[in-house]
Amino acid sequence: MELRVLAYFLAVAREQSIIRAAESLHLSQPTLSTQIRNMEKELGKQLLIRGTKGSRKVTLTEEGMILKKRAEEILNLVEKTEKEITLSDSVIVGDVYIGAGETDAVRLLAKAAKELQNIYPGIHYHISSGNAEFVLEQLDKGLIDFGIVFGSVDFEKYNALKIPVKDTWGVLMRRDSELAQKQTILPEDLWDKPLIISHQKNQGGEFSSWLNYNIDQLNVVATYNLLFNASLLVDEGLGYAIGLDKIINTSENSRLCFRLLEPTVEAEMCIIWKKYQVFSKPAEQFMIKIKELQELTGDDVPNNPE
Repeated sequence: MELRVLAYFLAVAREQSIIRAAESLHLSQPTLSTQIRNMEKELGKQLLIRGTKGSRKVTLTEEGMILKKRAEEILNLVEKTEKEITLSDSVIVGDVYIGAGETDAVRLLAKAAKELQNIYPGIHYHISSGNAEFVLEQLDKGLIDFGIVFGSVDFEKYNALKIPVKDTWGVLMRRDSELAQKQTILPEDLWDKPLIISHQKNQGGEFSSWLNYNIDQLNVVATYNLLFNASLLVDEGLGYAIGLDKIINTSENSRLCFRLLEPTVEAEMCIIWKKYQVFSKPAEQFMIKIKELQELTGDDVPNNPE
């Protein structure tokens, strides 16, 4: 399967039309149709459902949707690899790819990037947001250089650098809600309340340990991936969202407020990367700067048990 033909297929998927895709690719329609049919023969699967004569729109089959997702990943990785290899040895320019959830710890990355910008203005940063499953998947596929994750790290697969700041768990709520009158939230305060919790696996241990209650018996009205979306549900009065502080605006102008859990529950974070990974020059400089900032904090926790 040729990379060129994968790009052709993505153009058809994007345009939902072979004719429009051919125009965007500066190909004839018969040529493009032949390339797609040859790909289908090679794979032994139908990838497109062609419209009738009255409709020229094409849709993807289930196999076509799988190929679209993989083709995007493959072509992105090829582009990233080409940039890393072809850049001049004498000048450090290029891209650093980072995956992270919603956390104020991204400020550490921003500080490192800002300091490097003064030395290497040709380095560009790309941050993909998602939960832990998303970050690990992107890292394993080589689509990002670094990931920020909470909790324990699989040191057989990854190297890690502990982030010298911690996020704190709490409850996001409307200012006119019952619990907004409290300064902190106790476990029993939530046992009978409508809750919005993360469907991320690593929340379960920390939150359930603090809660001292069976999560399956709680009134969980919704789950979320990123806290911003959960904040909209809270704003509409659906329930109380369990999440990390310093993410959602809860200033005086906001209808929302945030109350910390009591006793306090903190979330430790690490920057991780794949073992035996060979960094591009920009990624290498970024890691050096992150380590410098960590050392300035006086954090002497081992980065890796090895």
